[in-house]
Amino acid sequence: MTLIEHVRELRNRLFKACLGIVVGLAVGIYFAEPIQNFINAPYCDFKLEHAGPGALCQFNSTSPVDPFLLQLKIGLYAGLILAAPIWLYQLWAFVAPGLHKHERKYTYMFTAIAVPLFAAGAFLAFFVVSKTLEFFLKLSPNYEVNVDLTGYFDFVTGVMMLFGFGFEFPLVLLMLNVAGVLTGKRMLGWWRVAIFLMFLFAAIVTPTPDPFGMTALAGAMAVLYFIVVGISLLNDKRRQRGRAKYLDTADDETSSLDDYDTDSITPGERIDAVAPVTSAESLERRYDDMT
Repeated sequence: MTLIEHVRELRNRLFKACLGIVVGLAVGIYFAEPIQNFINAPYCDFKLEHAGPGALCQFNSTSPVDPFLLQLKIGLYAGLILAAPIWLYQLWAFVAPGLHKHERKYTYMFTAIAVPLFAAGAFLAFFVVSKTLEFFLKLSPNYEVNVDLTGYFDFVTGVMMLFGFGFEFPLVLLMLNVAGVLTGKRMLGWWRVAIFLMFLFAAIVTPTPDPFGMTALAGAMAVLYFIVVGISLLNDKRRQRGRAKYLDTADDETSSLDDYDTDSITPGERIDAVAPVTSAESLERRYDDMT
């Protein structure tokens, strides 16, 4: 395909993806109120539990249009999630023709792992927020705390996204190992630095100063990290066995350029279908390229 044909295909893919998102937005707006009630549940449960009979769960709004804009924001987020199969397929259909067969296989695998990992991180974030919010509200029993409607939603969803992305960190390391950039032995040697960085990240993104939320996130990331290290060590052993087997086979089949009578070759004539490989380093590079 020419460059213009690629641009036209990209335009068509983007149009179909945006159309799917618009349909998802309409469905998301319809279900925006139940989604908002689910997000507001930790705050409302605390207020109704500690307030008198007939109390309502009320939020503060600085503008009359804030509730409407929040409904649109919730609908957009829900639409992106609902339309994910459509726009992900359009992205994949545009990229896949340029990938090798083994690269497509790894892409399927990483996508299948990334989605539940992100969902697990978001669920953990919602659990942490529901517990730590009660801790904050109990610190000021003599004051009437008015929580901003938009600020509360942005706070909860922001923490959920940060936790979700934090759970993707071990998957990034696994991708680097599969690509041959990072070995399991090296990751195992970095475990102290990795644990420190995990706790530092958890201390920054958790919403409370207490150690419980931070420990929950950092501990989950540490468990995933060591699981990835174990998988990487097994993958490195598999790669070494495959490389050794390939070198043994290729060493028996290859020959030197001296075996060919280069003086009798006319211009434009092929020596062989494939030029012989004469060094172990060349054989290893060829094996790495194939895998």
